[in-house]
Amino acid sequence: MKRSTERILSTHVGSLARPRELLDVMREKEHGRPYDADAFNRLVRDAVNASVRRQVECGIDVVADGEMGKVTFLTYIKERLGGLEPDPEGVQSMPPSWTREIEMFPAYYKDYFGKYSEAVAPLTRLVCTGPVVYTGQAAVQADIATLRTALDGLPVEEAFMPATSAYGFGRNAYYATDHEYVQAVGEAMREEYLAIVDAGLILQIDDPWLTEALSDDPATTHEQRYAAATQHVEVLNHSLRGIPPEKVRLHVCYGLNHGPRLHDAAMRDWVDLMLRVNAGAYSFEVANPRHQHEWRVWETVRLPDGKMLIPGFISHANNFVEHPELIADGIETYARLVGRENVLAGADCGFSSRASYKPEVYPDVVWAKFQALAEGARIATSRLWAAA
Repeated sequence: MKRSTERILSTHVGSLARPRELLDVMREKEHGRPYDADAFNRLVRDAVNASVRRQVECGIDVVADGEMGKVTFLTYIKERLGGLEPDPEGVQSMPPSWTREIEMFPAYYKDYFGKYSEAVAPLTRLVCTGPVVYTGQAAVQADIATLRTALDGLPVEEAFMPATSAYGFGRNAYYATDHEYVQAVGEAMREEYLAIVDAGLILQIDDPWLTEALSDDPATTHEQRYAAATQHVEVLNHSLRGIPPEKVRLHVCYGLNHGPRLHDAAMRDWVDLMLRVNAGAYSFEVANPRHQHEWRVWETVRLPDGKMLIPGFISHANNFVEHPELIADGIETYARLVGRENVLAGADCGFSSRASYKPEVYPDVVWAKFQALAEGARIATSRLWAAA
């Protein structure tokens, strides 16, 4: 994984808006209706080519495929893990932080969830009914080949590919305990992780579960939540065993919630657990106004040697374009705390975590945000290296 040794490098988190023509075919595919598989594959390839080229044109150094062929960063896994099937008991249940938000702001969330009708498919709850095994070999190799083709001839520093973390994707109706179930998921996902790293790409683990596990929940104590989060990190590290940390970046966030966010776990409550994950870089939310102040965590928390931070200086939850000077100020703040070579300029989260006809951030605005991020990195570079 490249470091900011000569200048501040820029990157993002992964998902970007899919073209409408691709969404139309994906919608039929996700609803189990007849669709043209060849057209779908062609549209994915075209979308990845266009997305990667646009990232480079905007000045992004470390690029991704935009997750063009995935319906969400999470439920794409239903096509890659055997032993899971749609749960007849209903849709995906809400995590505790969401539940408390909805109780506090019911009118807002009624409108918010109405926008989900623009997604190509609902978030379907899954149930585990048999041994969890990885069946996505062809799919992940197709993703890798598509991205590598899109990179050909472009001046990129590096490329990464996201994969979801080990988690219980829905209800367990097979294993003796939920922990055994999650362990099986982690072991199966390891095959995807290895495929990405073996292809020469940087593996990004998408993990909103770490922060969610520690979100305030009246039904549990802090000690219980911390123990669950610790166990989650242990499962994830077991999945990553033998993979060089410098080939892995961990993305933690607060999921898809673009609401008031009064129940997010504070960074001070989970930063130690984040740093226990065997990764070389850690991506987290900063542009989110609920967390902009948390740079102070790094005044007392020591970044381990050889590790990097990827703070998010552009938001995935609004259509403002952050000013490059503000971005530069943020980069300089983190550089002073952990060293300029240990900072990559990133984004809070993905800009289309669900394939949707109406993503929260308008696609043209995302490109403007990327341009601002790259310009902020250039400004910070000029100041940080001039001062050296």
